Amino acid sequence: MSTIVTVLTLCYEFFKTGLLAVGGGLATIPFLSAMSAAHPDWFSQAQLADMIAVAESTPGPVGINMATYVGFRVFGVPGAVLATISLVLPSLIVIVTIAKVMDKYMSNKYLQWAFGGLRPAVTGLIAAAGWSVVEVTLLDLTSFDISRFWESLNIPAIVIFAVVLFLAMFKKTKKLHPIVLIGGCAVLGILLKL
Repeated sequence: MSTIVTVLTLCYEFFKTGLLAVGGGLATIPFLSAMSAAHPDWFSQAQLADMIAVAESTPGPVGINMATYVGFRVFGVPGAVLATISLVLPSLIVIVTIAKVMDKYMSNKYLQWAFGGLRPAVTGLIAAAGWSVVEVTLLDLTSFDISRFWESLNIPAIVIFAVVLFLAMFKKTKKLHPIVLIGGCAVLGILLKL
């Protein structure tokens, strides 16, 4: 594939992701997963899981961080800039357009019903993205065999997941800043050599 075609494909893929991933950074994950399958030379599913971990522990949305990372891998700094702009451009166009008409139509019942349908759809996309991260991080389903079920589980990662889930939902520890949990788990990952 020529360089020009690669760069145009990169811009197209991230523009499409930015246009269709309604719901924010996490809603980009299913699109990024599909992009990984279509362009395995750009990034793997394991790299996507790593990037999600990095993106969730650093400033910036997952999609932006991933666009910058993939763009840089494919075409250096110009690729990083082009992929990031391609991802952001659809949102910018849509937001400017919506801002011009929102006040006029916000009380429209059809618009309200449309938003009522979008919320569960976005929740489903985020749940699907969450499941793909679970598969990569906690389970090895590549050669799943029910008789060897326990071998497909990453027990240390599952324990860390369960502890963080509990701490994030338990009333007294719910107020912990996420960076405390992320930092603690990074140290655990180093100690356990995950």
